[in-house]
Amino acid sequence: MSEEASGQIDNVMHEDRMFPPSSEFSAKSRIGSLAEYQTIYDRAKEDPESFWDEIAEAELHWFEPYDTVLKGAGTDVEWFVGGKTNMAFNCLDANIETGHGDRLAIIWEGEPGDTRTLTYAELHREVCKFSNVLKGLGVGVGDVVSIYMPMTPEIAIAMLACVRIGAIHSVIFAGFSAEAIADRNNDANAKIQLTADGLWRRGKCIPLKETVNKALEKSPTVEHCIVLKRCENDVEMRAGRDHWWHELNEKASADCPATPLDSESTSFILYTSGSTGKPKGIRHTTAGYNLWAKKTFEWVFDHRDDDIYWCTADCGWITGHSYIVYGPLSNGATCLMYEGAPNFPAENRFWELVEKYKVTILYTAPTAIRAFVKWGDDHVEKHDLSSLRLLGTVGEGINPDTWVWYHEKIGGGKCPIVDTWWQTETGGIMLSPLPGATSTKPGSCTKPLPGIVPVIVDESLNPVDKNNGGMLCIAKPWPGMLRGIWGDDERFKQQYWETYPGNYLTGDNARIDDDNYYWIMGRIDDVINVSGHRLSTIEVESALVSHPNVAECAAVGRPHDIKGQAIAVFVTVKDAVADDELRQKLRLHVRQEIGALAVPDDIRFTESVPKTRSGKIMRRLLRDIAAGKEATGDTSTLEDFSVLAKLRESDDQ
Repeated sequence: MSEEASGQIDNVMHEDRMFPPSSEFSAKSRIGSLAEYQTIYDRAKEDPESFWDEIAEAELHWFEPYDTVLKGAGTDVEWFVGGKTNMAFNCLDANIETGHGDRLAIIWEGEPGDTRTLTYAELHREVCKFSNVLKGLGVGVGDVVSIYMPMTPEIAIAMLACVRIGAIHSVIFAGFSAEAIADRNNDANAKIQLTADGLWRRGKCIPLKETVNKALEKSPTVEHCIVLKRCENDVEMRAGRDHWWHELNEKASADCPATPLDSESTSFILYTSGSTGKPKGIRHTTAGYNLWAKKTFEWVFDHRDDDIYWCTADCGWITGHSYIVYGPLSNGATCLMYEGAPNFPAENRFWELVEKYKVTILYTAPTAIRAFVKWGDDHVEKHDLSSLRLLGTVGEGINPDTWVWYHEKIGGGKCPIVDTWWQTETGGIMLSPLPGATSTKPGSCTKPLPGIVPVIVDESLNPVDKNNGGMLCIAKPWPGMLRGIWGDDERFKQQYWETYPGNYLTGDNARIDDDNYYWIMGRIDDVINVSGHRLSTIEVESALVSHPNVAECAAVGRPHDIKGQAIAVFVTVKDAVADDELRQKLRLHVRQEIGALAVPDDIRFTESVPKTRSGKIMRRLLRDIAAGKEATGDTSTLEDFSVLAKLRESDDQ
């Protein structure tokens, strides 16, 4: 069978550099060898019910014990059936009961430089008070609370207050438009809106309440709006509907026992965009999600009691849910939260914070790392980053050369890097190195975590050969898996479960190399078919990024009369003139790095590429531009619409 007929994806990138963990790091790790990992992995695969039963009993508090660990599969799966627990209890009360009430839970710094800390006992008090605020406005089990707030401690307090009383939170990134807020509020039938007067971004107050006011004109189910005072800017408050957070909080009792909730009760909805149609409300439950977030945080970040952990994400995304709030706090971690941009007031702000707070674990996105590379090493070198012991990446695949820069310049050549692959839908990390056990390869997410059984198949649903790519699926249930799309069971079945019955379709392509390491090869829709050869966009991009004059790029396919598709790339340059001479150099570089087949037909220089507000490149929009078409599908997550306009104005080919 030919590659074209089978639907396998050609692998044109070769990366053989290996970085083993130091013996010193491994000796102190929770999982300190590949053999130990394999033993745990095999047990989870062979007897998942016994494996997860033991962990759930030990690591979650149960108001009522479950009678069945795992029931059903696919769309009908249930975890810890009959049990009752509470995520806020597991994050707060459980830590206080074990004597960690005085431990710092949150260290927060705002963009203007204001700071605040909360111990677990203090955070517990604030969560209880705000839980009573919500109850006082009629919020009960199953009601949806919409959260559109800045990255202050109050966003974590709000999330924890919701799950404490059984309300369902729907966090919306505080950069979305009024229309996007209203769409999500209406889909979820939100009862309460939480927001702030504004947030600080690059020295300016962004007026959140103003945007929310417009959204609430089109959100008929919202009965009350609670407003946090952050920027002290003037806001319009509607009598009877709008309330100041601090005024309600002052009157509230700090006594609010956690509500026992069924394992399968919905804890939150988080909207993620599809390529077409309306955003999907991904639904996560209580016990399984909590356990997965807790255990994956412990495994992947090798958490220790004295760590200062910083995930640079926003709580508007799943990374903020799982690895700022629920995963770390369930483990009693101390988390740094930061409100502002990484380059304000200067490009060294992140490194200033790492030095100031002696951060030990840093978890950030490849998009941010590529920006750091572009800004130059001098911003890094003026700071002492020796406190760092572990680095992580999240959001999309990281190019090998960017990975090496991160390892050398930020990690000082000593910090393991956990390159994590997962999704909003998966609830937590699925593929990742374990820092004390796994030798890493730049650009590879390496191995599946215990409980995860990946399969890679071609378009005929046959297993692909090693070193060829295909569709990544997950064969067995895992505790953190999504339980549906809010209000759309049919879309849930069709999108995730019907392509390869009994297996979860991730929507990503992947391959396995000779060492049985996994490599993510981009979204299924992002494959480029050149003369019958199916190529991964990330491999073309990685070849270009390895050129010293390329800061960032995005590769897409466009229609071609002879080849089927041509390769079009959008390139952001550094330290060079963007001209025809550079185009020819880049084409030659790609030819030398990965072969003639992958040489771009079109190279378009641009100041930036369109990204989602979480930092992922929106290749779907670039495909439309490359083909000369108008953009289609959902664009609510687009960070900067002017980028599209500038690209359309450009006639550089």
